Order: sequence, then structure tokens, then C-alpha cells
Amino acid sequence: MAVYTDITDEELAKLLADFDLGEALSLKGVAEGIENSNFLLETPAGRYVLTIYEKRVKADELPFFLELLKWLAEHGYPSATPVADREGRLLKTVRGKPAAIVSFLQGMSVRRPGVAHCREAGRGLAELHLAQQGFPMRRENDLGQAAWAPMFARLKDEADALKPGLAKVIDADLASLAARWPRGLPHGVIHADFFPDNVFFTAGRFAGAIDFYFACNDAFAYDIAVALNAWCFEADGSFNITAARAMVAGYEAVRPLSTAERDALPVLAHGAAMRFFLTRLADWRATPAGALVKPKDPLEYERKLAVHRSSPDLVLFGAPA
Repeated sequence: MAVYTDITDEELAKLLADFDLGEALSLKGVAEGIENSNFLLETPAGRYVLTIYEKRVKADELPFFLELLKWLAEHGYPSATPVADREGRLLKTVRGKPAAIVSFLQGMSVRRPGVAHCREAGRGLAELHLAQQGFPMRRENDLGQAAWAPMFARLKDEADALKPGLAKVIDADLASLAARWPRGLPHGVIHADFFPDNVFFTAGRFAGAIDFYFACNDAFAYDIAVALNAWCFEADGSFNITAARAMVAGYEAVRPLSTAERDALPVLAHGAAMRFFLTRLADWRATPAGALVKPKDPLEYERKLAVHRSSPDLVLFGAPA
């Protein structure tokens, strides 16, 4: 159970007293999520998710994330909507930690997405990129390409402990990515963590997205690259080109890509695999024994890096038919 901070009945009643939601009918810890404490909250007004922010998410960045969710909801994008208290505040405090209440988003994530799911996910990602237009706040991508080499400088021993000789391979990858990284692509606020467990479906159709706590300003095509890695690799480590084409086609049905964006997808996908390999590697060694949630295996993304390295044109799809 990913609940790091519990909340007493008295603390919950005090929190809800600031809202027009009524008294709590039930509060249950949510097992999903590794960053924060999440609770499913039911009141006479409906179902909500109460989140207490624990780690990685910086308190001074929470207004960006919550205002983004509010903006998306106001512009018709299906995502969890922050609930303001009677004074209009989205951010609250529980046991000295920042907290927020958001609406409960209907739908289900899929553990093994098929080609049709990938097409729908692509459509949902493109709709997000349109809905964010005009959002006035900005957050730089602190896990973007410029951060990878400094991050890895502290992790080389961990890489070689994971797989002998890996540090040298990753250093070469990082140098290649730095030399080839595209600039000047269309950009705006991206999700940056558009994984299957953060995307909901209803009757096979895209129903919404959650977990925007890595959202930042970056290239839209980089967001697609993150999703291609997350959705289009099979359990045996092979890349499903049919699923990838479907995802890009679903995206382009809503927002067509420029030639520069399409040409950049291979290096962006390689880089996106690097980003998740590095953060998983950092978490792998930093997570203490007996932690509530097991860290994700960095070798999954090391294998994806190897695929991109050996097939550099893997996601170069050319112009749409």
C-alpha cells in the first residue's frame, strides 16, 4: 500500500471543513503510485482522490501542476480536476505536508495495451497538446537531455554493478544523444510520463489521463517518444512497430506532425529511454530494504536503449499515407 502518511478522522474532518463537499463517508488508501500518499475519498458530493505529497514533487512546483489540471479541465480535457476550498485555494496542508483534493476520474488503465489502445492513447496525447495551448505558467524539464550526463556521473558505479561494462556504453549513448539532440521543435506543456497506468479507457476509448507531476515545457514530439517506449515494447523486449504506427496515426488524426518532428522521433525515443533508465537506476540503489514500494527495474529500459542503439531508424515512419 503506497500510503506513507496516514490521516486521522479528526484531521480529515478539519480538512473537509474548508470545502463544500460534506463530511467524509469513507477514506481508503490507494495502492497505486510510488511518489505520494493517495486516498480514495467519498463524500455526499461524490468521489475524490486526496493526495498528500511526499517526495520528488517540490512544494513550490505544486501550483504549476494544480493550475495545469484546472486549465485542462476548463478547456475540455478529461483529467482529474483540483477542487478549490471556499477561499479558492487548491493547495492545502496535512501534517505539515502539502495536499490536494481532485475529482475522481472514471475509466480503467490497461496492463497489456493492444494496437487499438495505442491508437487511442495517441489521440489522447494529441488532445492534451492542443488543450494546453495558452496555459500561462511554465516549468522547465529538469529531467531533460541537459540533465542526463550530470545525473549519470553520480551513477556509474551503480550501472557497472547492475551490468559489468554498462557505464562505458551509457557514456557513449549520452555523447551521441548530446550531439544529435534536436532543437527548435514545436513545444509547449507535455505530460512527460504518459505510461499505460496513467491513461484511462472506457469501452476501449480514451477516457482521460492522470499523474501530471512530471509535466513540463518541452517538445511535443518528445512526449510521443516517451509514450512509444512505454506502450509499444512487448514483454519479450521486442518493439511492436504496428502498435507504434497506430499510436502516431492516432496522434496525427488530431495534431499532424511536422516533417522535423517525424524525423526527430528516433533520437527522441532513444533519449526518452535514457531518461527513464537513469531515474530508475537512481531509485534502484537509493530505495532502502523494506520500502513500501519496490523500485522499477532499470534493466527494462537498458534493454530498450539497446534496441534503439542497434536500430537507430526504428521509429522513423516517414510521411503519413
